[in-house]
Amino acid sequence: MKPPACVLLGVDSSTQSTKAVFVDASTGEVLAQGRAPHTVEGVAGARESDPEMWWQALRSAVAAGLDALARHGAGPDSVAGLAVAGQQHGLVVLGRDGRPLRPALLWNDTRAAPQAAALAGALGGPAMWSARTGSVPVASFTAAKWLWLRRDDPGTAARCAAVRLPHDFLTERLCGEAVTDPGDASGTGWYDTRLGAYDPEVLDLIGLHPGLLPAVAPAGGSRVGALTRAAGEFLGLPPGIPIAAGTGDNMAAAVGLGLGASGLLGHPVLSLGTSGTAFTVTAARPRTAGLPQVAGFAATDGCHLPLACTLNCTLAVETMSRLLGLDREDTAPGGEVVLLPYLDGERTPDLPGAAGLLTGLRHTSTPRQLLGAAYEGAVFTLLRALDDVLLSCGLDPGDPGTAALPLLLVGGGAAGPAWRDTVRRLSGRPLVLPGRTEPVALGAAALAAGATGGDPVAVARSWGTGAATELPAVERDTETWERIGSVLADARDLLAERRPADPRPGRRDLPRPPRP
Repeated sequence: MKPPACVLLGVDSSTQSTKAVFVDASTGEVLAQGRAPHTVEGVAGARESDPEMWWQALRSAVAAGLDALARHGAGPDSVAGLAVAGQQHGLVVLGRDGRPLRPALLWNDTRAAPQAAALAGALGGPAMWSARTGSVPVASFTAAKWLWLRRDDPGTAARCAAVRLPHDFLTERLCGEAVTDPGDASGTGWYDTRLGAYDPEVLDLIGLHPGLLPAVAPAGGSRVGALTRAAGEFLGLPPGIPIAAGTGDNMAAAVGLGLGASGLLGHPVLSLGTSGTAFTVTAARPRTAGLPQVAGFAATDGCHLPLACTLNCTLAVETMSRLLGLDREDTAPGGEVVLLPYLDGERTPDLPGAAGLLTGLRHTSTPRQLLGAAYEGAVFTLLRALDDVLLSCGLDPGDPGTAALPLLLVGGGAAGPAWRDTVRRLSGRPLVLPGRTEPVALGAAALAAGATGGDPVAVARSWGTGAATELPAVERDTETWERIGSVLADARDLLAERRPADPRPGRRDLPRPPRP
């Protein structure tokens, strides 16, 4: 077996784990991979992780991958490029020594809901936010988290010497350069997607000095530096490997699926993971005014990535499966049972303080139906989010042509028959299942190719990442769809009332920012 001449290393640093994938640069074949788990802590809306744990997990994942790579006759010297894709929105605050001052606030930490609501009403309201940043602030956005930190942990905010996103933190550890990309930056709430730059008025509003932020590279595949000697010794890799800017996980997934200026545009995607996401990639900037749950993100290659995210997807089903003592696949349609699985609050719809809601129980209801209702509630919520994404692209979800568009189904849930069947039944659409798994890590590997001069989307397309299995449409289950929609409409006020009260009344959620 001839060893590969050139290997690319793509890193997916997600909520739950770090995955390091070693890819043959010429064919896209995954030669080796390693994985290391993360720990997430917190209760009552808090979700935090220690960024140093991500760095240690990266070393473990790379080491496991290198061991497997050796079986192909290749070693560390064959790695020609490296890029990191990371979970979006997380707030990492660093001291002058470059070390975290506290655990990072993750994307699914909902404690900043009051700050997000206050932000959304500032600067002229939601329409103005949509026009400038492309997105209306919600609890997950980094801008709201920074305001929360300033109020609830002002000592740490005062000592902060640098603010980073999770993928920025790892990229800086690799090459010593403080840099991000347009895609991940667009998820902060302080990046103007019209102008491609930080918005000084937003930064002034939240009291964040621009000197604390990383520079923004032109694209996620831009070369931003080289692996330092210290980082190379830590990871077991030779120094000097080109490092790409990298991006957020959703943007990397789009690259890994071949979506972008040099690939497919306008193809709707559902990603079934811990959270659920619905997105597409467009050449035109999406129109998000009036659609506050649609984030008008930048893609990583100059395109746009309108996206809606739900907080409760596969994790909600896994929780119900555990509570009921059933295998995840031991399920049946919910019948009269409706379960809104908003176990961690919800982002789309914007109900950060909500809890799960179960209704429609009968003496004849079975545990399998309850589990099926969890699937249905999660899929319903995600498909509703997709409708908003399509609207932002100027498409009518009720138009027969739009309703017939195939769905590209990715994420861990896409491998589950129950997930696939529920999506087909509630959407009435054909499904496209990519033949390649781990699109985020593959996208990161394609971005690493950018650091050596390639077009990441074109590289991913050349690897055949778009090759897929197609499942035909089935008749849409409109009865279940309408039942869930009716319950949500009737219960929305109740769910919204669960929003946690501000524990410190009288404290402003938009403190007057200090002047530099």
